[in-house]
Amino acid sequence: MIRFYDVIKKKRDGLSLSTEEINYFVRGTVDHSIPDYQLTAFLMAIFFRGMDERETADLTMAMVKSGTQIELNLPKAVDKHSTGGVADTTTLIVAPIVAACGVPVAKMSGRGLGHTGGTVDKLESIPGFSTALNMEQFRMQVAKIGLSIISATAEVAPADKVLYGLRDVTATIDSIPLIASSIMSKKLAAGATHIVLDVKFGRGAFMAHFDDAKRLARTMIDIGTMLGRPTTVLLTSMDAPLGSSIGNALEIAEAIAILTGQGGSADLRAVSLALSREMILHYYPDMTVEDALQLAREVLESGRAYAKFKEMVEAQGGDLTNGLPQAKFNSTVRATNSGFIHSIDPLLLGSMSVEIGAGRHKKGDLIDYTAGFVVAARVGDRVEQGAPLLQVYSGHAVTGEYLERLATAFTICDQQVETAAWRIERLT
Repeated sequence: MIRFYDVIKKKRDGLSLSTEEINYFVRGTVDHSIPDYQLTAFLMAIFFRGMDERETADLTMAMVKSGTQIELNLPKAVDKHSTGGVADTTTLIVAPIVAACGVPVAKMSGRGLGHTGGTVDKLESIPGFSTALNMEQFRMQVAKIGLSIISATAEVAPADKVLYGLRDVTATIDSIPLIASSIMSKKLAAGATHIVLDVKFGRGAFMAHFDDAKRLARTMIDIGTMLGRPTTVLLTSMDAPLGSSIGNALEIAEAIAILTGQGGSADLRAVSLALSREMILHYYPDMTVEDALQLAREVLESGRAYAKFKEMVEAQGGDLTNGLPQAKFNSTVRATNSGFIHSIDPLLLGSMSVEIGAGRHKKGDLIDYTAGFVVAARVGDRVEQGAPLLQVYSGHAVTGEYLERLATAFTICDQQVETAAWRIERLT
């Protein structure tokens, strides 16, 4: 008989746990037979001692089996996940691109929490759009039009929900085995056979340092390999907002602008095309990297991707006829001096967007779908004193002090800034 005290002690001492011990831990998490104080002690032991590849894969599968496992009835189910960032609207661009290329996209997404936005909240800013389809409706829509995005159900990987809540309040979030098993368990439980991950690094990312992000990426690739789920990772920068828009309806508007060729951030477009390429390659393995990227570009530039997006919106009850909801108030943040934009702090912008209702401080908080920012200048741009840097949209008037704090997100210097070419590192 297993005593959880002995499991905690074993991991505290840096020893490798058996599959049976890991399964016992996950079962006890879900049925609450292991008290929170022991669970948190165990999470802290993992935080300091880590887990090897086999342990991490065992933890992932135990969490997959802790709840419902979705059967999508597809020959291949290619899923995409981002580790989160500011103005990261890639899913809303990537999903219709790859679906228009013939790759079925059956995606479960989450809501925003903290400084990062959630795909479900963004979609629900479209009047009438429902992300609450049941499994039969979900499967039928994918079979009919090749694309559906819904909110994740509580029955998928319930152990992860309990453990994430404990990690969030015990300073054990930043553990690579725990992050990797959390992400991969939800993808596998949702029916993914092939996985594409966008792992962010930089000031606005979960992993601030590139080397840490790369370690996380490698860990998830190893899990995928051990469990027979081919996994590709793109490492992308989050040192500045990826898109130009931060906030739910505003991000939908930018996604539509890119899908229709009428604007949007070049960086957001580049990352979206790269992720689309990887999903296409998983579905059509005989394609070259160059051919897959070219196909994604053609589908985007021809308007077929936007047509697929509209088809999904209509299928899920959304109505874009009268446009997106508009904010009651808007204000402008202006440059306090002339010069070149050296940096834009994504973490500060993401956090301050929550203050005006674009995100949540805690689960259950109401969202103002119209609230958010549109960044008017990018890193490297030359601006004159008084030039607009940021447009603020909200359901209520904001104070001058709030706008002054927002202005500190922009660092302006006298000298021309050397902006490195947009870098995406690919790992398989």
